Amino acid sequence: MANLRNGFSIRHEHHEAVGEVTRLYMSGDPASGYVDVPTADIESFEPAPPDPSDTATRPTGPMDLKSIVSAASNQHQIDADFIASVIHAESANNPRAVSPKGAQGLMQLMPGTAGKLGVKDSFDPADNVDGGVRYLRELLLLYNNDMVKALAAYNAGPQRVQQYKGVPPYRETRAYIARVINDYNRKKIAERKQQPTQNHATQAKAATKPANHASAGDE
Repeated sequence: MANLRNGFSIRHEHHEAVGEVTRLYMSGDPASGYVDVPTADIESFEPAPPDPSDTATRPTGPMDLKSIVSAASNQHQIDADFIASVIHAESANNPRAVSPKGAQGLMQLMPGTAGKLGVKDSFDPADNVDGGVRYLRELLLLYNNDMVKALAAYNAGPQRVQQYKGVPPYRETRAYIARVINDYNRKKIAERKQQPTQNHATQAKAATKPANHASAGDE
């Protein structure tokens, strides 16, 4: 655990110094995701003791997460691939992730947001994803299924989208939106390649602008 001076802690697999920041890797695979925290903001490190009685400390396997995402997709009528891409960008699929600002779990819910959504345990994968997807649906409805604005609001807050009348000029927010959309588009292009060849012409035309399918309210 990396204990921060603001009182929060971040569970991670390992860390390394990169200039003036400390890079916290969320899993053993460096490519799967990391968080950069200013080294001056870290007070100490300590081992994270396992808690066998806490189901949230047990890893969520690919099939478990897929089932959770599928259930939330069916319940709230949002594309499962879109949900999966948001989760990957938010937490690198780590149900115990905690951001420097205190966002928690797979979909990185702030405690206040989680409370408003009725999420009792942000570290419970199913509870976290259900709450996060309900919040995503609210944002998509608010912005008439404009995925870019919904993602901007999810990352920076609806008030910032309103303030700037669109995506706020924050590097972090713009990079976040790009990560989600690129990952989502890759999933959709891969799906098209697996579909029957008789739809090849239609698929090729659609693949030129796959983000159009990112109307995450598609049923």
